[in-house]
Amino acid sequence: MDTHQRAAATEPTPQSPEFSESSSAPAPFSAELKAATWSHHEEAEAHGFTQALLDGTLSRDGYAAMVAQHYFAYVALEEVGRALADDPVAGRVVFPELFRVPALQRDLAALYGPDWRDRIVPSAPTRTYVARIEQMADEPGGYIAHHYTRYIGDLSGGQFIRKIAMRSYGLSDAAGVAFYVFDELHSLPRFKDTYRSRLDALDLDEAARRRIVRETQLAYQLNVEVLADLGRDHAPGAAA
Repeated sequence: MDTHQRAAATEPTPQSPEFSESSSAPAPFSAELKAATWSHHEEAEAHGFTQALLDGTLSRDGYAAMVAQHYFAYVALEEVGRALADDPVAGRVVFPELFRVPALQRDLAALYGPDWRDRIVPSAPTRTYVARIEQMADEPGGYIAHHYTRYIGDLSGGQFIRKIAMRSYGLSDAAGVAFYVFDELHSLPRFKDTYRSRLDALDLDEAARRRIVRETQLAYQLNVEVLADLGRDHAPGAAA
């Protein structure tokens, strides 16, 4: 799923030993964040639009509409990321090799044609989501929440979508699913380990950790609202 969708089977879940509440040592922040947002992740994965995508029943137009909404979100996410690149908190997760806007532009050209910029507009939920991301320019911890929600999802469940979209719509890594291709990372599992290590090493007090958790939960909610709007137009028969 896009970031908040089907997690890779090899990843630990909040029910696995590393999330055990009986451990005397405090959970790493990455584990705490995942556990605190697991139900939100599952809600996004179970959404009717997401299920239509994963089942291969979503139309090509529906897939293209999702890519278009991603574009507006990632323009905001990466503009704020550049502004916060030197921040001691947010800057720890700003990896230029993750940036998705150029790949999204290639995908949109493949899906809509050379005039794609004239054919897409942000939906109302996407405008709300983008506004929240832009507010994080003044909240570095909050930016981490939105960064984590999107990119970790792209590196995990997004890889399922890559395969499904290629099969369902006849797309290629070069055009149509470039968004999900992270060749510069070489090894996605190793990169995700590095990312979690960066989260765990952040110098955060308990209040700051709680704020990031709450913002991550909000990020999932905003993503679900985008999905719901897409579902009304492109998967009306699917359960919300």
